[in-house]
Amino acid sequence: MADVPTIHVDIVSAEGEIFSGPATMVFAPASEGDVGIAPRHAPLLSLLKAGEVRVKTPDGEEQHFFVGGGSLEVQPTRVTVLADTALRARDIDEAAALAAKQRPALGTQEQPERRPRAPCPATRVATALRAQLRSAAHAARSQSRGLGRAR
Repeated sequence: MADVPTIHVDIVSAEGEIFSGPATMVFAPASEGDVGIAPRHAPLLSLLKAGEVRVKTPDGEEQHFFVGGGSLEVQPTRVTVLADTALRARDIDEAAALAAKQRPALGTQEQPERRPRAPCPATRVATALRAQLRSAAHAARSQSRGLGRAR
């Protein structure tokens, strides 16, 4: 079997490194639309919007990450995702599994009453990340206004 070409991927957030390793393909939510990045891709800089980053590893596994925005740098042998916030999808799934486990089981004969559905864990995480980003952006604007007035 021939060696599959790879590209090194780093996904980093303010909390620390989320992923670092080789990939055969990377998919990211760029500001102008989703991009697919293969080894030897042309250099590219882009802002990221909130969404899913997928990394296909050389062993055929696909890793999923949620980013709350940030920037993307692509070089022919390296992809760097600098995320404002980032989570592994499996961490979100674990939270959903724990929440489901804590819900009481419904009997097969009983019909649940109709009520609005609670947002799924991914939606809650995305909402929380957006709130953090708005708060950080507001703080940065406030700080820059304060610095602009100082003489």
